[in-house]
Amino acid sequence: MANVEEIQCGSMLFRQEELREMSGVNVGGGYVEVMCGCTSHRYGDAIAKLRVFPNGNLEITCECTPGCDEDKLTPAAFEKHSGRETAKKWKNNVWVIVGGEKIPLSKTVLLKYYNEALKKCNRSNRRSQGTKVFHRDEFVGCIECGKERRFRLRSRDECRLHHNAMADPNWKCSDFPYDKITCEAEEERGSRKVYRGCTRSPTCKGCTSCVCFGCELCRFSDCTCQTCVDFTSNVKA
Repeated sequence: MANVEEIQCGSMLFRQEELREMSGVNVGGGYVEVMCGCTSHRYGDAIAKLRVFPNGNLEITCECTPGCDEDKLTPAAFEKHSGRETAKKWKNNVWVIVGGEKIPLSKTVLLKYYNEALKKCNRSNRRSQGTKVFHRDEFVGCIECGKERRFRLRSRDECRLHHNAMADPNWKCSDFPYDKITCEAEEERGSRKVYRGCTRSPTCKGCTSCVCFGCELCRFSDCTCQTCVDFTSNVKA
């Protein structure tokens, strides 16, 4: 049972008016809980409970069926569990009910502490590195034609796009996020591919200045792949 201090902590996360029209609101235990869901065109709505913690953590307990025992899921894991066809965009695909309407998490106050924790981690990482973390351009090959497409990794969003592409065993040219292309589009010439954006040497084949083995920019706490899970666990330790 939550003690008085924990309940007070939960009640101070958001103002009452910010949660007034949300469905399933429950305050206690140092968190705020609301009803959430994710819609699959094939399976319909998967209903769950989302808990928001002041440290930025988000935990979801699934209630898609009476016998479902999936709990403490990340939003990304819940999105995948629900069978959502266009996964990997959990901020837009996972919703809460506000005033009787399904509203994406990205348009609510519920990601306030998640976003703050993310910014804090990024600032901390830049300070610990002394300079801004740099990632060279990477290539992802199409499963259908074999052509490689260039991904820039200068921002967290760009890193996430590349991360998702690498995690998709069926990635193809039509999935390229920057331009609408098909397998018919020409591949970069080999003489152009050698230029990967390294700040030390234009034709660098990989060095400590441009090859990253894991940082807050290219690893994601809401991703369930083993690489991100291991990185997140090591950071918390």
